[in-house]
Amino acid sequence: MDHRETAAPSSTAGPEEAFGPRQEYLDAFEDETFGRAQPIPGQRAAQRTDTPSSGRHGRPPQHRRRRVPGDSGGRRAGGRGRTLTGVAAAAVVTVLAVVVATQVTGGEDGGPALPPPGGDGRGPAAAVTPEPEPEALASSPGAETETEAEAPPDPEQTYDRMMTTMFALDPELTGSGELVPVPGTDPAADPDATTVLRYRVDVEEGLGLDAEFFAEVVHRTLNDERSWGNGGERSFARVSGGDHDFVVTLASPGTAADWCARSGLDITEDNVSCNSSNTERVIINAWRWAQGSETYGDDIAAYRQMLVNHEVGHRLGYGHALCSSEGALAPVMMQQTKFLETDGLTCVPNPWPHPDN
Repeated sequence: MDHRETAAPSSTAGPEEAFGPRQEYLDAFEDETFGRAQPIPGQRAAQRTDTPSSGRHGRPPQHRRRRVPGDSGGRRAGGRGRTLTGVAAAAVVTVLAVVVATQVTGGEDGGPALPPPGGDGRGPAAAVTPEPEPEALASSPGAETETEAEAPPDPEQTYDRMMTTMFALDPELTGSGELVPVPGTDPAADPDATTVLRYRVDVEEGLGLDAEFFAEVVHRTLNDERSWGNGGERSFARVSGGDHDFVVTLASPGTAADWCARSGLDITEDNVSCNSSNTERVIINAWRWAQGSETYGDDIAAYRQMLVNHEVGHRLGYGHALCSSEGALAPVMMQQTKFLETDGLTCVPNPWPHPDN
């Protein structure tokens, strides 16, 4: 471009032509390299009337002359500033036109918008990496969901929590009567014991109580050193089928009463459990298992251990016992569900045959 400049704009220019850069500078950028500048959305196009006498842009031809150094060109002071401002404005218009055209053709609907320029301008613009969708993050290799990141529950903590929890059950419930074996097996704690007793665990269907938890409590209780092992004399192995010595059965109060009556035992008055000696079943009353007794209060865990040891003790041949001295531990074969006092002597609740082991 040569160093020519135009004369001052005519004072008769219309209101639409008074704003923005002069047309000569817009014309200067309309070449094959940059293409014709695109209109900015929202800006009204200048209203022109092209006539043969007004030239290509509807404006009378302007007189041009080469500027002489030091010559103001017949214009008032500040003309050079306006000239530079016009050049800058034309450049801004051109850049905005390119950006707007890019956004219209791809930025919003058809593809990614034009990325911002690089940081210091010395190299190409940095690539813009789109943020992955949440679904992509969840399915990408190595990604962990909130559930996967959580530590698995501690079985011991779960067991202890359930052992100290009372469960709701109707004391007058008579269940389906269908007694279902709990799947799985558990080995004897002492396989070298003099006698290894094989037992099965059945739970009445429809009780709403956790059958596997019940089976776990029975096995842990019977194989505790304080239970009926007697220092290597016995140990207990749980089976779910085949040969067995007895069946520990969790049943509703109505079903439990039916099985106890088969051995001549009436448990309805105190809604308790029994060893139905004429059958293979040691009967655990589900209501007692769920709610405990007044004698044990809130200590439902110890009550459940006593209930298993007491009824299995009957299966092993042990009869009822009484409180021997004031403040002593109650014998496990004492009817602790009903009372802790005999002949004016009150014992302390105790769930174990050998509590000192």
